[in-house]
Amino acid sequence: MIHSTAIVDPKAEIAGGVDIGPYTVIEKDVFIGEGTKIGPHVVIREGTRIGKQCHIFQFSSIGEAPQSFAYQGEKTYLLLGDQNIIRESVTLHRGTVSGGQKTVIGNNNYFMAYAHVAHDCHIGNRVVMANGATLGGHILVEDDAVIGGLAAVHQFCRIGALAFLSGLTGASLDIPPYTLASGSRAKLFGLNTVGLKRHHFSGETLRALKKAYRTIFRSSLTLEKAIKQLSEDNLSRIPEVQHLLQFLQTSKRGICR
Repeated sequence: MIHSTAIVDPKAEIAGGVDIGPYTVIEKDVFIGEGTKIGPHVVIREGTRIGKQCHIFQFSSIGEAPQSFAYQGEKTYLLLGDQNIIRESVTLHRGTVSGGQKTVIGNNNYFMAYAHVAHDCHIGNRVVMANGATLGGHILVEDDAVIGGLAAVHQFCRIGALAFLSGLTGASLDIPPYTLASGSRAKLFGLNTVGLKRHHFSGETLRALKKAYRTIFRSSLTLEKAIKQLSEDNLSRIPEVQHLLQFLQTSKRGICR
C-alpha cells in the first residue's frame, strides 16, 4: 500500500507487497523489493536498490549523495540487500566514482537509530550498528560484526568478522576478526568469546583462535614473525585461523593491537 501523501516518482520500480508510509519521498531510478515496509517521512534518493522484506523506519535518509568533496554529481549507487532493519534517522549514502561507484550492504543487518554509513562502504551480513554508530568512507565490515553505540570508524578501515567494538570506541586501524576492541583510541581486549560461543564455534576452533591471539598480540614476536610461525603451525588448517592470518597480511592501514 502506498499512502496518499507519499511522493513516488513514476520511474521508480516498486515490487509487490511494498508498504510506503505518509510523506515519504521516493525518487526516480529506485528499486524496492517485494514485501519491504517503509515508514513515514523517509527519503529514498535515485540510484538506490533495496531488496526484499526490509523495514525502514521514519526519518531515514537512504541513498543520499556522498559527503565527499570529490563528488561532482556523477551517477552512483546504494545497493541494499534483503531483510535489513533500518531504524529511525539512519543515513546510508551512495558511492563515489573513485570508490567504485557504489555502497554495498548485504542481508539481515540491523542499523539502530542515527547510525551512519558513508560512501563506498561494503558491509556484509548480520552486522549490527547500534545507536549513533558511524562509518567513514571506504570501510569494509565483515559478517556478524557488532559496532557499539556512538562508536566511530575511520575511513578505509576494515572491521573483521565477528569483531565487537564497544560503545564510544574510536577505531583508526583495522580491527581483526573475532576480537573485542574498546577505547577512545581502540585497543584489543582479547577475543569476542561471547560472540564466538553464540555462533557455536567448536572447542577446537576456540582453542586455536586463543593460541593464535596470544601468539600474535601477546608475545614478543613481531607481527610478521607471528604470522609466519602460525602459518607453519598445524593451527593454520583451522579455517578461522586462516581467515585471521589473511586479514592481517592484507592490512593497509595497520592493525589495532
